[in-house]
Amino acid sequence: MWVIEFPLLGFDREQNRWYSSHHPFTAPVTEDIPLLKSDPKQVRDQHYDIVVNGVELGGGSIRIHQPDVQKTIYEELLQIPPDMVKARFGCMLEAFKYGAPSHGGIALGFDRLIAIPCNTPSIRDVSAFPKTAKGGDLMTEAPGFTEPKQPRDLHIGVKGKPPMFPPPPKV
Repeated sequence: MWVIEFPLLGFDREQNRWYSSHHPFTAPVTEDIPLLKSDPKQVRDQHYDIVVNGVELGGGSIRIHQPDVQKTIYEELLQIPPDMVKARFGCMLEAFKYGAPSHGGIALGFDRLIAIPCNTPSIRDVSAFPKTAKGGDLMTEAPGFTEPKQPRDLHIGVKGKPPMFPPPPKV
């Protein structure tokens, strides 16, 4: 079965703000776009999952390709400050101004499919490279250690420190 029309947003009462149910790039159902500002709770998204006998085999979504819709979600609903939106997503929003087709995709989990005939509740039992419950890989000993310079070069935060993004360009 296909599961469709998930809610686009959820509301976090503790933080008193909306959050993306899947990710902030999932497109709202076209006829729900006018509700983004007036009734966000009613907005459905274009996310889809395929489920067989109660097991999710995969999922995907159609992505937002309209700069005004994407900007509304970032700034007005997710409350990301405009300067941060420009620094992190400005190039994408600018590119959308020149036109982008609607686009999306789906990813199926082969290991999930194989788990069904094997009658196992965990994909770890059939995965070629299973991870521990904490996401570690016992074969490659990942995650591993890095040189102090590597996270800085890749703009990755380490041990509770925020990512070290380069400052946005001055306009």
